[in-house]
Amino acid sequence: MTYPIQPPARGNVFLRISAHLAERTDIASALEAVADEIAEVIPFTHADLCLKDRPGWLSSYEVGIQTRWSRTSTRVEASPIRDLITGKCDYMLCENAMHDPRQTFQDACSEPIMNHQLRSRVHVLMKVMGQHIGTLNISHSTPELYDQETVQRAQHVADVLSPYFHALHTAEQAQRATQVRQEAQAREEGLRRGALELTQTLEQERQRIGMDLHDQTLADLTRMLREITGDAAPQSEHLSHRIKEIISDLRRIIDTAVPTLLELFGFVHAVQVHLERAVESQQIEVLVVDTTNGAPDRLAPTVRTALFRIAQEAINNAARHAGASRIEVRIESLANSGLVLTVRDDGCGLPAEQQRTSGLAHMRTRARLISADLDLLNDGGCTLRVMLGERL
Repeated sequence: MTYPIQPPARGNVFLRISAHLAERTDIASALEAVADEIAEVIPFTHADLCLKDRPGWLSSYEVGIQTRWSRTSTRVEASPIRDLITGKCDYMLCENAMHDPRQTFQDACSEPIMNHQLRSRVHVLMKVMGQHIGTLNISHSTPELYDQETVQRAQHVADVLSPYFHALHTAEQAQRATQVRQEAQAREEGLRRGALELTQTLEQERQRIGMDLHDQTLADLTRMLREITGDAAPQSEHLSHRIKEIISDLRRIIDTAVPTLLELFGFVHAVQVHLERAVESQQIEVLVVDTTNGAPDRLAPTVRTALFRIAQEAINNAARHAGASRIEVRIESLANSGLVLTVRDDGCGLPAEQQRTSGLAHMRTRARLISADLDLLNDGGCTLRVMLGERL
């Protein structure tokens, strides 16, 4: 939309601007509300306010045409108004910005100038209590439309707008800061709770390992000792079989406690070995597929270990409780440099009461601590999916 050339501005234009601004609580609607009044003073195709944001960055608010300037912040050194912002001049007046080296220099964020043919441009400073808060920028597709009188008119408009928009911008920044602080506090609280849950989980894991050693391995060794020291010495074949069983049990406990295979040979190999050991002599088909070219091994060590622990628990559930004929583990890419781990079986699914005792809570805790999403689907078997976003 092009705001047309109007008759000379009437004396009450600035009063109307003030009245409109007094009713607005956000920058975008406030600028839209005074667009017609600005057009009475200076005709334009595009107008925007460029306000100083965090150090070295500018935020834009547009009217007339919506461009990339208002969709994302702009670095000062890449802005077409950098000379004004950095104090090299008091204003900028362009007869044809499309051919003005001040506006279209190398690496400049000047695509909107070219895309919308913003030829005539005038830029003036916005000031509050002697401090520069940004600029008012007015553009038209007609070349050589603006002159020194336009600069003076633009400065009058900027002087009226500055205190209002400074107040609105300050309020928006305060609101954003509050939101960021609240989000940080929520993340911190989530991590605190997650750490507490993980501590409890680790304690339970230590207790479980101790019980496994006491109830299984130690008991087996005690029975073997009694057999060896008894009147009837056991046959070597029987003794060899019992020793192999104990070694197998110890290997299972050690593999659960220390993921050495993960560290030595990588994620996929460790999952494959654990899956094969979990099914042991059961007639269960197993498959591990990685379509990411080893993406899990490019994760941070703590994230990779947590993902492996989740895979271990899911595999154990499938092997022990599902009655499945097939267990499949897949590692696939996820949009925006993420990945998804899927453990799927064709068994009986996981009943609700078993979900509470199958380690699912532990898996959810580990997933939360690495900011992953965990889904469980019971449909023709059980499918557990862990999704990690933007980690690689």
